[in-house]
Amino acid sequence: MNPNLSDWDDDLPPEPEEAYQDLLRALKRKSGFGLFFVQCTPVEADRLMAKLPQDIPQKHIEVLRLVESFDNLYQRVAEFVQDKQIDILLIKGLEYSLYKYEKRTFGEITEGQFSNLTSVPHILNHLNQQRERFRDDFKFCFVFLLHSFSINYLIHRAPDFFDWRSGVFELPTTPELLDKQSSRLLDEADYYEYLKLSPEKKIEKVLEIQDILAEKHQTDSQKASLLRELGKVLHSAEEFEAALASFDKAVEIKPDEYYAWNGRGSALEYLERYEDAILSYDKALSIKPDYHEAWNNRGNALLNLGRNKDAILSYDKALSIKPDYHEAWNIRGYALYNLGRFEEAIASYDQALKFQPDLHEAWYNKACSYALQVNIEQALENLQKAINLNHDEYRKMAKTDSDFDAIREDERFQALIE
Repeated sequence: MNPNLSDWDDDLPPEPEEAYQDLLRALKRKSGFGLFFVQCTPVEADRLMAKLPQDIPQKHIEVLRLVESFDNLYQRVAEFVQDKQIDILLIKGLEYSLYKYEKRTFGEITEGQFSNLTSVPHILNHLNQQRERFRDDFKFCFVFLLHSFSINYLIHRAPDFFDWRSGVFELPTTPELLDKQSSRLLDEADYYEYLKLSPEKKIEKVLEIQDILAEKHQTDSQKASLLRELGKVLHSAEEFEAALASFDKAVEIKPDEYYAWNGRGSALEYLERYEDAILSYDKALSIKPDYHEAWNNRGNALLNLGRNKDAILSYDKALSIKPDYHEAWNIRGYALYNLGRFEEAIASYDQALKFQPDLHEAWYNKACSYALQVNIEQALENLQKAINLNHDEYRKMAKTDSDFDAIREDERFQALIE
């Protein structure tokens, strides 16, 4: 036997059950104060919180779920354990106190990295400074359930606290749990919901997807879908280069992933690479010809290139598929406006408002078209509606917009924008 190959698998990660049993034995042996750190996905953390009390019935186990950022863990724990008999305290959610410090560039689609080297999160300063109080006042085991990036933070930014560790365990995800977590993320997928997330929540979503992508047992189809979603989250965070890299990986794995081709085009468009964006939209449409969003986005790229007539053809195609697509009606009107076809532009804006009456952009665009026709009454009426829907933005815009030069001296106009 080659002696260099006798222990070839020593560096391989443990199987899920083996890693869990190691943790179980350590917790059974330990009494009094102890610090255990468990690297796992959120789904695996939930499974662990349900399973441990069943497998160690002789010990009192409690779960502290943290759902927001905070700076003082000692106080949280003291309030939580008051009048409770506890042998093991499981803590999930420390990440919430780290996200706002995580100034990620998102350049690498890998998990377990952190990039803020200039400051120490308050919570980690607190853990370093209060470690003796934790040891002296809490006679039970702490088990922190963490993302890999959080463990990196503890190692580098809370070494005094982390050095007291009783054990660090990595719980790989089973294929079944991996599929469950992937399915949940894909079921929740919605770009417009991503846009509503706070910066910290977007980082959390990125890390969650990255953690799953780092796991083995991924099918190509599942991996491509997760990369597509990662691209969407990154896009919503205005990290367009990183989003483009994620979409590129998705279509490399699954060339017929038309949503990723569309997302790739959108990222390129925000990077002002309009010709490349059009090629990407064309690829999406070659796979799914009735993809109305890709037709609309293709029109936007053409519009940015000043190709207004070609843009209108793309918007018309989108509207032939989805007649109530108010975004396409509105921007189609803008392309007509650029061509000086004001009556047709107004008709297009009216269609947008038919399907979305509170579309303030369309009211403002109509006002501009009427102003250029020196139709003062209609211009003021539509400008008033735009200002009512988005007061500060349109008052400021109207003050400097050259479209209103012809009616700028009208007292009613002045009253609207003052």
